[in-house]
Amino acid sequence: MKRIFVAAICLGLLVGCSRTESGPKRKFVTIGTGGVTGVYYPVGGAISKMINRKSAEYGIRASVESTGGSVYNINAVLTGDIEFGVAQSDRQYQAWHGEADWDGTPQKNLRSVFSLHPEIVTLVAADDSGIQSLADLKGKRVNIGNPGSGHRGNALHILAAAGIDPDKDLRAESLKAAEAPKMVQDDRIDAFFYTVGHPAGTIQEATSGKRKVHFVPIVGMEALLEKHPYYATAIIPVEDKLYPMASSTKNVVSIGVVTTFVTSSTVSDDVVYAVVKEVFENLDEFKKLHPALGNLSHASMREGLTAPLHSGAERYYREAGILE
Repeated sequence: MKRIFVAAICLGLLVGCSRTESGPKRKFVTIGTGGVTGVYYPVGGAISKMINRKSAEYGIRASVESTGGSVYNINAVLTGDIEFGVAQSDRQYQAWHGEADWDGTPQKNLRSVFSLHPEIVTLVAADDSGIQSLADLKGKRVNIGNPGSGHRGNALHILAAAGIDPDKDLRAESLKAAEAPKMVQDDRIDAFFYTVGHPAGTIQEATSGKRKVHFVPIVGMEALLEKHPYYATAIIPVEDKLYPMASSTKNVVSIGVVTTFVTSSTVSDDVVYAVVKEVFENLDEFKKLHPALGNLSHASMREGLTAPLHSGAERYYREAGILE
């Protein structure tokens, strides 16, 4: 028995040695995104693919998780359930300053990595609903977005600015964005809000059914723009023929934010550095993965960030001469 026991110990030591010689233990990271038909999910998938190509070099293996969106991703990053998340710039601002969903509790462990594409608050309405303006939403069945999503927060801001109470003036729904196109085509809702980069699969689905739909202008938001610096005037590029089956034929005025990529101060510098390095050094390839990413540049990817840069991201930016 003693000989067997000693042999077992020796075998264990050998196995331990082989693990040490094979290199450091691989780190697994998860990227929180959004619905599979939006832009967040393919963006997360593209970043994951870039990291996994060099998994042996970095010792990192990345995966993507479809989530409820910005608020979920920020909270999950801060609790350590995921390492990275895609989030709207307004939600990043609110989390850092302790506003909205984080009222009175500033999230000082939140860190910025980089920003991505612009996102436009898009209001889609059925032609037969009679909705041509924000005022026409009163009394209608409108999806304002699922709790925890950035577009719900945007919808509530816009409705308030337009003097519309969603509890009293609307028959409001709280569906995920991916559910809205079918609901509008089935005549179960009249309109829906969705903050997204264009073109978006969800919007393409909504505009491609038998029930004709159009884009509603979001105007008269001057006070909102002044109050919240993360909003800016934006244009839905209808004339680019992104949605050829939509009834709208002219570009539509709206407001928008910027997509950001966030993490926590507890995530290691090496992991964040590797992510930033792969994206920035393969930016031309990255931009081709979705039309919404087409206008990205090293300069634009530093805009719209409220939380401090993660030290791993800052390290890469300084090495690359992007940050002095």
